[in-house]
Amino acid sequence: MNVAASLLACISITLAWPALSWANTAPVAVQTPFLLPEARPPATMKLSALTSGNMFSRAAFVYEGGGFSDRRTFNIGAILVQHPAGNLLFDSGFGQQVDEHFKTIPRLLQWLSRYEKGTTVAAQLAKNGIAPGKLKAIVLTHAHWDHVSGLDNFPGVPVWVTKQEEAFVVNGHSSTALARQLGTRDYRTYGFSNGAYLGFAASCDVFGDGSGVLVPAPGHTPGSIIAFIALPSGQRYALIGDLAWQAEGIDLPAEKPWIARTLADNDAGATRKLLQQMHALKASFPSLVIVPAHDSRVWEKLPRLTAP
Repeated sequence: MNVAASLLACISITLAWPALSWANTAPVAVQTPFLLPEARPPATMKLSALTSGNMFSRAAFVYEGGGFSDRRTFNIGAILVQHPAGNLLFDSGFGQQVDEHFKTIPRLLQWLSRYEKGTTVAAQLAKNGIAPGKLKAIVLTHAHWDHVSGLDNFPGVPVWVTKQEEAFVVNGHSSTALARQLGTRDYRTYGFSNGAYLGFAASCDVFGDGSGVLVPAPGHTPGSIIAFIALPSGQRYALIGDLAWQAEGIDLPAEKPWIARTLADNDAGATRKLLQQMHALKASFPSLVIVPAHDSRVWEKLPRLTAP
């Protein structure tokens, strides 16, 4: 997410026009299976949320139809999935050098944005006995600055990205300046060879048991992904990165405001279709917990990491 981009949307939309809500349009019908795909998560598998800081905005800047007086806290963090076959960390949150990393975004956006530092993801893992060497990989939902800042604290840990996202970084897009600065030496690309999954044409079954499945979701960036996680309790999660900045993006559904999506989304049309698809999926499976990367209301309800 780029909260600054959403703030720019405020200047041009909420002051000039009434909110234009695509949320009231009927979503495109999406074919979904009657049953969730089989998953065999091991009994010791866990999911934990780690918050490393916050940014701040208002609903009007975040999704069409949102209110200007509705203040929102944007969680910046990572999701840890512990599995006997290896631990995965989804995104990396703010790193120890976040003040320097923040300077890599344009000055206007720096002026418009406000962030609050917390304990880094790496420090939280260390406190709970999880050294970097115990991570199988860090999986990026996408490579924007607030998702890669913490990579600085995990030297040598493989960073999994799609080929499209690696190219997005290497080819010099301005929104991936920090990812280039930190370097791509630890990047490892992967493909999607496990067939269709919940309406997505291809997937990557990380552990081979259906408990961690990655699907391509290009739109916000060319190589964005969604991760479906199934726990032994039967609870399932969908980690959607910045497809939507807040839950309303899926629940209504609603796009980001016009200027915000123009600035922040690489392909606004593809993002719109994915929002509709995930809205339909949630309607089919109400117990599925959809996790935007920056909705603190959702993150407050996620399990937290505890010491072994």
